[in-house]
Amino acid sequence: MTWRGSTDTKDRIFAALVYLLPLYSAFAFGDSIFQQIPFLGAALVIVLTPLAFLYSSLGTFGSLIIFFVLFLAVVRNPRISHFIRFNTMQAILIDILVSLLGLVLKFFDERLGANFVLETLFNVVFLGAFAACVYSIIQSVIGKYADIPTISEAAYSQVGG
Repeated sequence: MTWRGSTDTKDRIFAALVYLLPLYSAFAFGDSIFQQIPFLGAALVIVLTPLAFLYSSLGTFGSLIIFFVLFLAVVRNPRISHFIRFNTMQAILIDILVSLLGLVLKFFDERLGANFVLETLFNVVFLGAFAACVYSIIQSVIGKYADIPTISEAAYSQVGG
């Protein structure tokens, strides 16, 4: 991804924090992994607890409210740095992808019940989202644009240049 000016520490922190949203959405898919690696589940619970409190305080439409606030107040706001807007849009796209995969897997869960294939698919969704979020958080803290194929291109087209 092309470098668009310098980023200060505040921009890097805000750009990294938005990736907690898709991580929170993917958390539900990690049950079998957390049984095998309990430390990972405990660490994520500690990190995601403030976000869980925010979601629960907003009620049933918490994720929808947060989506619209981030999209309209951050992504579409040209006064906010391109770095933050790009990372926010990319986090929103990862979150949407996780949610859509959750709907598809919920359909199969009702049809197939709990089995090895479904557990494997849940693990793939969690690990994919976890890897994308951790990579993006690290890149944001460093001050670089996280380049995730297709998702970054879609985020860039929404944010513009």
